[in-house]
Order: sequence, then structure tokens, then C-alpha cells
Amino acid sequence: MGQSHPPFRFTRSSRLVRGVRRWITAAAGAVVLTGALMTVSPQAAAADLTQVTGFGTNPGNLSMYTYVPDALPDGAPLVVALHGCTQSASDYYAHSGWPKIADTYGFALVFPQTGSANNANSCFNWFEPGDTSRGQGEALSIKQMVDRAVALYGSDTRRVHITGLSAGGAMTANMLAAYPDVFAGGAIGSGLPARCASSVSAAYTCMYSPPDKSPAQWGDLVRSAAPAGTTSWPRVAIWQGTADTTVRPTNATELRDQWTNVWGIGQTPSRTEGLSGGVTLSVYDDASGRPAVEVYSVSGMGHGLAVDPGNGGEQCGSTGTYYLDTICSSYHTARFWGLDDDRSTGALPAPSGMTVTGITGTTVSLSWKAVEGAASYVVHRDGKKVDTTTSASYTDTGLATGTAYSYAAAAVDSAGAVGAVSPAVNATTTGFTPTCHTSSNFDHTAAGRAYRSGGHTYAKGSGQAMGLWNAFTTHTLEQTAPGHYVVADSGCSA
Repeated sequence: MGQSHPPFRFTRSSRLVRGVRRWITAAAGAVVLTGALMTVSPQAAAADLTQVTGFGTNPGNLSMYTYVPDALPDGAPLVVALHGCTQSASDYYAHSGWPKIADTYGFALVFPQTGSANNANSCFNWFEPGDTSRGQGEALSIKQMVDRAVALYGSDTRRVHITGLSAGGAMTANMLAAYPDVFAGGAIGSGLPARCASSVSAAYTCMYSPPDKSPAQWGDLVRSAAPAGTTSWPRVAIWQGTADTTVRPTNATELRDQWTNVWGIGQTPSRTEGLSGGVTLSVYDDASGRPAVEVYSVSGMGHGLAVDPGNGGEQCGSTGTYYLDTICSSYHTARFWGLDDDRSTGALPAPSGMTVTGITGTTVSLSWKAVEGAASYVVHRDGKKVDTTTSASYTDTGLATGTAYSYAAAAVDSAGAVGAVSPAVNATTTGFTPTCHTSSNFDHTAAGRAYRSGGHTYAKGSGQAMGLWNAFTTHTLEQTAPGHYVVADSGCSA
């Protein structure tokens, strides 16, 4: 995808060409053996991007590529990564940063690839019902890739995740809706709500001015796509640049509305925090206090995937066309999914008596009853591993003032096996640090600092009028309390 032209160009190639390409692809990946066709599969532990053929009937005419760290054990997670328009599996592999994260945390990667035989600009056909519905087209091809990877690499079927950029992000949303029983989590980068479009013309409408549906209406689109009776849903991360003119930032708001409604939770964040690269993270917890939906709003970033080249632990990826130097989205997404934590459940029970013993503006102290046979304990904050301690107590430091956090712990035996995780306890640090945010009404809404009603924008909390809901009207908002913003165009005291 190049900045000089939109990455979404939807003209499909003819079905005849598509069928010929499918035949050529199948023929190229097969050898003749006593009159029969036998596909050639790669070795399961080759640390390189490798094509896998013969992964199923492949009704969507896609290609499958995988990356598997050396000596990956059975039971490791699996991540599916979908490229954007005009990109390829090798391009996404080279720039996205996912291979580094896979090496660090230990999981396999699948890179599906489409091409010009399916779409003139090599976009996944996220706007075609025949390619996004369960059991059909490209969606089924991707599901077949998951099944093949699980068989090849012994992946844990409970820890399969999917992510994508742009058209790949939109396809990710549709895969989460169609296969919530397959994917434990998803990450949608510069993408669109599931089932937003069912035609080319509707696709452009969604990109530039998505329908103003209620959260329930968006949620119904997911529920109608999923198997009847589905009650367990993927955990969803949403990544969006505030300066994106290809997929408007309001799509992140609609995505948030869609997936929080699916989870049965509200659209007011449980907490917000600032990350490096000008990123505002808004977290929406489920009923147990664990993050179900996270929205990452990247200030000033255009259309693309957030990467952060470098050798640091939180850095990954390389810059390129539609790979933008801000923050390593793959690192934060993996942590949101819990891939940084070895959750191989050992025999040790969950610690009991988890209690908050002290709170300050920047610290939370915890204690729990010691578990017999425990060599150490893993501490989780907001569903993510933050530290390991050898005692039955822990003090978390460097926290934001006036912010709610959720904590749990798990015992680890002498062999390193992690036991069951304790029930979560909640704690809110004291005080509050005001912050200032200058942006367009579109961007304020996408970041959760404002809301729209009848074509106008209003500051969240104070309800102050901010004018028309568009990308041209700009205001400064001061956050004076959690979830409360006031217009501060004449000067922000923070």
C-alpha cells in the first residue's frame, strides 16, 4: 500500500481468472506420485517464512505462509496475520514486527495471502458476503489454514488469535464475527466494523463516513454472523491513527461500540492511560474486571500499522509503505492477548485471600495466602503479566494517579509450571493528574473524549457543545477527572 494512492481498491478480477489461478496454485504445490497428487508440507520448526500447500479445499483461492520459531513446543499459541491492499505475506512478515514477538513469547504465525486474481489490488474481499460468511470463500480458506497449522505445529486451539491491517483489519473483524469459536482474540488495525459493507459502494461509505448505528445494531451484525447460541466472544484490540484520511477514525468508535455491545459492557472506558508514541489507550473491562476491548488511538498517525524499529524489548517492526514509526502495535497486542505469559496450567491451585493492602497515588500493594509447593508467583495487572515475586505479597509501582486497576496472581512450581489464576481484585490509585488534548472533533470522539449526537459533538462528562462532528473543527479538551472533559480552548491549566 502506498501513501500516494488509497489502499482500498475493490474491483474484482473475473471468476474465470480466479479459477485458473486456483488451478495453477494447486498444480504448483503438488507432485505426481503413482498417479495421485500429494502436497508437500514444510517442516514444523523452520524459522523462516514458508509456504504451506494442501491446507484444504481453499474456496477463497488464498495462499498460506507460516513462520515458526525454532524448537516451538506443542501447545503454543497461534496468530493469524492478514496483510493490507497491495501488500503480501512476505511484506507483512518483513515489516509488521510479528516474527520478533513470536520469537520472544513463543508462538506460530500464519500469513494468509490474497492476490490480483481475487482482487485487482490484492485486497482481502472484506465487503463480499460470499468471502466473509462462515463456511464460505476467503473466510473458510483462512479457517482451513488455522486447522492445518494446528495439525502441523500442535498449536493450542484455545489460544488462536487473528490480526490485520486495513482491508486485512476489516477482514479480521469479519472473521471474529463468523468464527468466535475459533479465535480467542483479535486486533483490528486501521479497519472497519464487522459486516459494515456488503458491496463495493458500501465499502467506500464505511471507510469515509460509516453508518451511525447504535451499539446494539452493530452488535446484532456480529451476533447474526456467529453460530446460533454463541455466548463466548473474542477479546478485541482496535488500533487507529487520528490523522487517517483513508479509514476515518470514527470507524474505531463504531468498532468499540460493536464489540463492547457484544460483550454486554458499556461504552465508557474502565480506565485510560498514555503510552509512548502519542498513544492513548482506553480499556473496557468485562464483568470479571479483565480487559475485553482495548482502543489504541495513535495521535497524528495516518493510515497504516504502528511499528517502532529498534532492539528494545517493546520495539518491533520496520518502517515502509503503510508501516508507520510510532509504537510497536504487535508487542502491545500480544500482551493484551496474554501471549507474554506462559499459561501452561500446572497442578498448583489459585492463590486464595487476594487482598489490596495499601494504595497511594502511584502504587498498589497486594497480599494473598501462600500456596504449598509454590516457588514463586506471577502477578497480573489488567489481565497481563507484570512481574514475578517469591513472596505472597507484591507492590506495584509507577502507576497513574486516579486510575482503576485489576490484579490477580498465580502460583508457579519449581519446574516452572504456572497454576490456576486467582479471582481478580480491583484497586484505584488516589489523586488525579489533569491532561490536555487538542484535536479535531472526529479524533476526540474516536479517542473517547467526546461523543456525537445529531451531527454535533459534545465533551464527555461535561456535555459542553463543541460544534459539528467533523475533521475540521478543532478544540482543546482538558480532562479534569476520570471520564470528564471540559473545553479549554482559551488555555489548559494542565
